[in-house]
Amino acid sequence: MAEVRLEHAGDVAVIEIDNPPVNALSQAVRVALAARLGEAMADGTVKAAVIACAGRTFVAGADINELGKPRSPPFTGDIAAQLDGCTKPVVAAIHGTALGGGLELALACHWRVAAPDARLGLPEVKLGIIPGGGGTQRLPRAVGVKLALDMITGGDMIGAQAALEAGLVDEIATRADVRAAAIAFARRAVAEKWPLKRLRDRAVEFAPSELFSRARTEIARRQRGLEAPLKAVDAVAASLKPFDDGLKREQAIFAELQRGPQFGTLRHVFFAEREAAKIPDLPADLPPREITQAAVIGAGTMGGGIALCFAAVGIPVTLIEADKAALERGLAALRRNYESSARRQNLSAAELDKRLGLVKPSLQLAHAAAADVIVEAVFEDLALKQRVFRDLDRIAKPGAILATNTSYQDVEAIAAATARPADVIGLHFFSPAHIMRLVEVVRAKETAPAVVAASIALMRRLRKLPVVVGAAPGFVGNRMLFERSREADRLLRDGASPQDVDRAMVEFGFPMGPFAATDLAGLDISWRMRKARGIVEFPVADALCEAGRFGQKTGTGYYRYEAGSRQGVPDPEADRIISDVRNRLGVAPQPIAAAVIVERLIYPLVNQAARLLEAGVALRPGDVDLIWINGYGFPAWRGGPMFYADQIGLESVRDRLGHLARELGEPALVPAPLIERRVKEGRGFYA
Repeated sequence: MAEVRLEHAGDVAVIEIDNPPVNALSQAVRVALAARLGEAMADGTVKAAVIACAGRTFVAGADINELGKPRSPPFTGDIAAQLDGCTKPVVAAIHGTALGGGLELALACHWRVAAPDARLGLPEVKLGIIPGGGGTQRLPRAVGVKLALDMITGGDMIGAQAALEAGLVDEIATRADVRAAAIAFARRAVAEKWPLKRLRDRAVEFAPSELFSRARTEIARRQRGLEAPLKAVDAVAASLKPFDDGLKREQAIFAELQRGPQFGTLRHVFFAEREAAKIPDLPADLPPREITQAAVIGAGTMGGGIALCFAAVGIPVTLIEADKAALERGLAALRRNYESSARRQNLSAAELDKRLGLVKPSLQLAHAAAADVIVEAVFEDLALKQRVFRDLDRIAKPGAILATNTSYQDVEAIAAATARPADVIGLHFFSPAHIMRLVEVVRAKETAPAVVAASIALMRRLRKLPVVVGAAPGFVGNRMLFERSREADRLLRDGASPQDVDRAMVEFGFPMGPFAATDLAGLDISWRMRKARGIVEFPVADALCEAGRFGQKTGTGYYRYEAGSRQGVPDPEADRIISDVRNRLGVAPQPIAAAVIVERLIYPLVNQAARLLEAGVALRPGDVDLIWINGYGFPAWRGGPMFYADQIGLESVRDRLGHLARELGEPALVPAPLIERRVKEGRGFYA
């Protein structure tokens, strides 16, 4: 039960919020907090106050159960206004995360003391809204307009050290007890009679209009289709006005976005992430597995990226490669990638070297013996992976988690190569592994529940989004991608050009069209897989590969790439190859409207996902949506393929799939039984 306590540390009142698990600012907490704050200010024996939180974190935002529902005062902005009126020093003691309303609460305090590992942010744009408790007005006054724009429009957190350097926090606690440090800070403020630092009274530094124009341009490029980041720019721009005027503008924008469709859609995504953490048949009392050392087998693009993930959170990792030259190339690429990430995160050179020092290169598989988790990331060849796992079975210590990063190979067959299949699991990282959030946690039939639970916990520790899936070919994401890719190839056969298809999907909201994305990844990867499995349903892609057109790596694929350029241009030679395929198949090309292209590429995703849900490969429609949003670029503001199908109307999707199945003579497009049942019941995937 939520509680807000007032205790006394001498002449300092300590107001402690205790609302597990994340001290959310529920209505009950807000009422009690306002009351305790009033009591502290009215008590003549109290010289200063500290706002702190019990448990593992400071206030991590609003109560999710209140999202989208009518709320009662006092609101976060009301508490912030109450803090503005306090005549005694108030210090926020921040540990864990201060997010959303939590950071707004801290910003309204006079000073902020943070634990060394604290993180702070205003992530509201990820829910389709903006901060509504004064965050867009106080943060620019604390850190300047540029950083405030970056934090609010991106919704990302910054660490305590960066917050200190920016002026967001006033002190980093040098001891474990941040509360004690905040109390000591408050006593200094009283003893030295410091003037109260009210951010509302601080003038915002001058910001030229070009700064806001550039922000809007960058958002249109990187967060295309999202309304909240653009509106956030407007709110931050209003911070140049008097505080109360800017606050009114913030409130108006907040109310407008809360009424809009994207708030509901992105709220769905938020709740889907929470549901993905719940695995129905995992016992709650499984003992945690301590993971202090890791090993990665294979120093290629994926292996190096996975090694970076471990090093970034302080886990020593041995990076093992059979070939010395390959190991050296992998280490060089790893350093380049980390240096790039370090620039984005403002990491110091010392911190960069510290993290890189956690990656130990080796040419001997035996050096994986001490690892608590071993991730295999070798070439996508089943026989090779089985050989690696047979060796790991002999080398790895008892109880070590043996994980394969395969994107489509048979995890059951890989596990069968060992005498300990219960310890084997798939961890399908997405490329680039050190940047992409999604990891498909692939559970084989004999994978022990404790291994599944430990893998999920590890992925969260790596700051990934783990989604548990079954061990079917291609799992969930790539099995659905196969259907879309097959239909994309048919679109070229039937008359569309690569640029027609890519343009339609970019306009739908994807960051790249399917053919530009394939050129980037390399056509040869899927081609080898198709040849190994005898798949002949991709005549255009196969013809391009047979002509040596593997994408950007060869300078030609669906597009042509000038030297040093990643921007493809239409290529007459690709058009000729596509035309030859049509002639060979006896297809008379017809123009295809953008709306039809979207239907033919999105509806097969929904259909295949329905089959995967029925087979238990995917646990929930929300898991499918998360996989496609975080792994394949499906626009988050559309909610994922399953949510989108519900918005269109599942009956309409069913009817269109049936029409396409008949028109194209394609059995794979026949509506899945689950869709037929849901339509008959008058339900969608979420109803």
